Amino acid sequence: MSRRPTTRASDGEAAPESDRFHHAPHPRDAMQLFGHDEAEQELLSAYRSGRLPSAWLIGGKEGIGKATLAWRFTKFLLAHGDPSLPAVTRATDLSVDPENPALRRVMSQSHSDVMVLRRSYDPKGKRHYTEIRVDDVRRVIELFHHASGEGGWRIAIVDSAEDLNGSSANALLKLIEEPPPRSLFLIVSHRPAQVLTTIRSRTRKLNLGELKPEAIVETVGTLGPPFAETDQRRLAEAARRSGGSVRDTLRLLSGDSLTLIEAVDGLLGHLPIVDWRRVHGLADKLTGREATEEFEAMISAIFDWIDARVRQGASEGGRLAPLAEVWDKIALSARETQALNLDRRTFILNAFTDLSTAVQAART
Repeated sequence: MSRRPTTRASDGEAAPESDRFHHAPHPRDAMQLFGHDEAEQELLSAYRSGRLPSAWLIGGKEGIGKATLAWRFTKFLLAHGDPSLPAVTRATDLSVDPENPALRRVMSQSHSDVMVLRRSYDPKGKRHYTEIRVDDVRRVIELFHHASGEGGWRIAIVDSAEDLNGSSANALLKLIEEPPPRSLFLIVSHRPAQVLTTIRSRTRKLNLGELKPEAIVETVGTLGPPFAETDQRRLAEAARRSGGSVRDTLRLLSGDSLTLIEAVDGLLGHLPIVDWRRVHGLADKLTGREATEEFEAMISAIFDWIDARVRQGASEGGRLAPLAEVWDKIALSARETQALNLDRRTFILNAFTDLSTAVQAART
């Protein structure tokens, strides 16, 4: 089965990819992965056993390398389609020769047995859809109902599970429940506990931890300019404050993000009391399109703060439901604000209102 042509923007250029961070290389292009040796070994051992589970749920914080690992495993399987091959039995990790033909086709998006489920691009609206639609899943189903184009594995990478709506999640579930032979589903999830229960029950879990600052610095060094040219002290500070995420490190390195994060942390630290004068000042700085990286850094800071509060509440026996609910509410609003180019000021004011209410509710 031939691969679908790449979606084009209205100006004829290749459409932007929803699973790619701005100007950074796409995860499929990464030739190295730092900080996740145990996860690599678990995948490698499962493949060598000859009983590879057909669906994996790769969980962990956004930006720690989950998609990179999924693409790395994809390239390894397509380069070495038989687990008994000497290249597999001798392998110490999932690296593949850069000149391997299968790897090169994957990286050029021309391999007929690889499909990606992600938010697709709407050339008319000039933006990505807010969800992975059921039509996107049906295209994957069509691929998996045909014989492998190259006689080996057929692989679908879902990036990410949080973008599936109810219909698309159920359509994917049906395929996972009755997978064709030599089929593999690698499902990336930033919040695996929130994935549809029936999908979780039919996948093998592989949870990745946050990266150490040293691993983040190494990873950024492989991304090429301008990232690899960053001042090392500034990079080390961003890595330290990133919460173990390469994506958040890159956000912090953009513009005045480091200074902004400190301001956001200060506002969050006083909740449920809200300093509305400072919140309005923050909104003034982030309303323009030129402040996109700073706006995303603010969103990331909010989620990191909620995550820390949830962990603290879990250890102290506090109420967690209000914080989990505000996470979901802000996540949905942030996705719609970015995808539909909605008013950022409204988002920021509503977010702090909701956060204040949630913190108060968690205390009662």
